[in-house]
Amino acid sequence: MGKDSRIEWTHHTFNPWWGCVKVSAACDHCYAETWAKRLGEGLWGPHTPRRFFSDAHWKEPLKWNKDAARDKVRRRVFCASMADVFENRPDLVEARRRLLNLIDQTPNLDWLLLTKRIHLVRKQLPKGYDFPKNVWLGATVEDQATANKRIKHLLEFSSPSVRFLSCEPLLSAVDLAPYFSPNEKGNRVDWVIAGGESGPHSRPMDPAWPVALQRQCARAKVPFHFKQWGHWAPVDQVADILKKSTPIRVLRQDGSEVSVAAIGKSKAGRVLAGKHWDQFPRTVV
Repeated sequence: MGKDSRIEWTHHTFNPWWGCVKVSAACDHCYAETWAKRLGEGLWGPHTPRRFFSDAHWKEPLKWNKDAARDKVRRRVFCASMADVFENRPDLVEARRRLLNLIDQTPNLDWLLLTKRIHLVRKQLPKGYDFPKNVWLGATVEDQATANKRIKHLLEFSSPSVRFLSCEPLLSAVDLAPYFSPNEKGNRVDWVIAGGESGPHSRPMDPAWPVALQRQCARAKVPFHFKQWGHWAPVDQVADILKKSTPIRVLRQDGSEVSVAAIGKSKAGRVLAGKHWDQFPRTVV
C-alpha cells in the first residue's frame, strides 16, 4: 500500500486505520481481513480494536501532493483499502476528522472515498461540512438489492467532484440505467468500476454481467472501468492456458450455459469483450 498502488484505478492508497465489520455479501471473502490475518492482526468485528498509524504515515499524502503539484498532474488516492472511512465507532471520530483535514491540505490529489455505509456518511461528517471538489465519493454495489439500497444515498451528495460505484465483487446482474439520469438535485452516477472476486474461495462471475454493465455505461456515456475477472475467467477466453486439473464451473444464462475456469487473478486478466476498459471521469478542480 502507499505510493504506486497495484490497484488498477488509483495511483496511491492511504489508510487512516485498519479494521472493519462485515456488512453485506460483498464482505464474505474480504481480502483486507485475509491480509490482516496473514500479518497476525485481529482487526475485524465490532469488538476488536482498530490499528492506527504514526505521524510519518500521515505525512505521506503531503509528499504526494507536492509531487503532483510539481509535475502539474492530478493523482488519485484510494482511501481506505483496509477499512471503511464511515464505520460508526467512537474511536474513529478523531482519525476521520484528521483525514478530512488532510484532504483539504492536498488539493492536487483526488481522494476516492469508497464505502459500503453510504447511508451513514452524512451522520459521520462534522456538522455543516461539505466535501471539497477533490473528493470522489463512491458506494460498493455487488447486486441489484444493494444497488437499490445504496445508490439513492450516494446521489444525495452534490459536493463531491465524482459520484462512483464499485461493482466488485459483482455477484449478480445489475441494472444501473435509472441512476444514470440526473435526479431532482441534478446528480447522477458519474463512473462505474466492475470486477469479479479473487481468492481461492471466490464466487464466479457470470461473464454476461460485466458486459451488460459496460453496455449500460456506453449508452449513458458514463465512463466504465473493468478491473479484473478475478479468480474465475470465461473458458472460451482462456482455453489455451487451461490444464486438465483446472476446476471448471458451468453457469446458466437464460437457459443457455457458459463455462468459467478457476485460473487465478493474474492469469484471468482484465480483457472484456476483446479490450481493456480504462475509462475515467473528467473533473475540474
